[in-house]
Amino acid sequence: MSKSKMILAVLASLLLTTLAGTAYADYALNFPEPVAPLTQQMYDLHMLTTKIATIIMVIVIGIVAFVLIKFRKSKGYEADQNFHKSTFGTWSWTLVPIIVLGIDLTIAGSATDALQQVEDYSQKADVTVKVIGSQWKWTYEYMDDDIRIVSNMLPKEEAGDNYLRAVDNPLVLPTGKRIRFLHTASDVLHAWWVPQIVYKKDSIPGYINETWTNIQKEGTYRGQCAEICGTGHAFMPIVVEAVSPEKYEAWKAEKLMVAEAAAAEASSDKTWTKDELYARGEGLYNTNCSGCHQVNGTGMPGVFPGLVGSKIATGDIDAHINIVLNGKAGTAMAAWAAQLNDLELAAVITYERNAWGNNTGDAVQPADLKSARK
Repeated sequence: MSKSKMILAVLASLLLTTLAGTAYADYALNFPEPVAPLTQQMYDLHMLTTKIATIIMVIVIGIVAFVLIKFRKSKGYEADQNFHKSTFGTWSWTLVPIIVLGIDLTIAGSATDALQQVEDYSQKADVTVKVIGSQWKWTYEYMDDDIRIVSNMLPKEEAGDNYLRAVDNPLVLPTGKRIRFLHTASDVLHAWWVPQIVYKKDSIPGYINETWTNIQKEGTYRGQCAEICGTGHAFMPIVVEAVSPEKYEAWKAEKLMVAEAAAAEASSDKTWTKDELYARGEGLYNTNCSGCHQVNGTGMPGVFPGLVGSKIATGDIDAHINIVLNGKAGTAMAAWAAQLNDLELAAVITYERNAWGNNTGDAVQPADLKSARK
């Protein structure tokens, strides 16, 4: 077989392999189907640039292959030392940039419109949600209602096939409504991204970024933190449940009822037993604190301190209450005063002071937290 035929055979084989791989992959590596007007526009822009890049790649590879075969040295071809003086050689330096500019302008037209939509905040939002990223969970605060949700990744035994993609408390949103997201973080940089419904913006501590969406189709949509935020970066999934406006109102009414009952319970003068506080605190600790301090209280050496036998968890109660309420400057220890009510905080502290062999016997009451807040 001649060298030219061998080269053609190799190229044909590579082409067939690529096409076969594309067919069997069933486009599984593309973005998921968008369900909001703006994400649809971005998806269309992505597909436009992909098609243009593919066409350019095919043309360039074709020209390179033709040149390698047609003008190879083994056929006795000698390089034209005056190519740059020919008509084609002269005008190609002008035509190629014009073609490239035309391609860029074709993409830029659609991209400019999408960018304008991204930064258009002129319309009033029907629902506003504050999204707070923390190591390693998401907190959602519905700004128009007294609803707050903490969303943690489910363990493998509960998540099943959706491990790393399932959470205990998904974000519930209505379809057909303009939804405004306010993004921030409590510790380090995060990025809340669900490609089917909304574009990505960074969540920055002490700063508010804004995005918006209008979901057109009911369903469950999944995303993840898109900013490398630490060792638990892979364990910050996002799940959004898009429901009809009627179902959303029913869900909201139920959540408000539960929140009111919890607030009334926390503000009551009841004195809780250590066992009651311990049982309640265990669930709260596993949901809110175990990401850093671990379920067994050992922490992460050199990163997050352990609580087993620690000075904080076994020492002065007032110091323990203070650090849980106000956090610790310069560390990842966030202030929990605005995130949990007095009963929840009392339960967590009681649990920490009696779990893992700490056994202080202390039972911190909601009244202690109320006094510390003052």
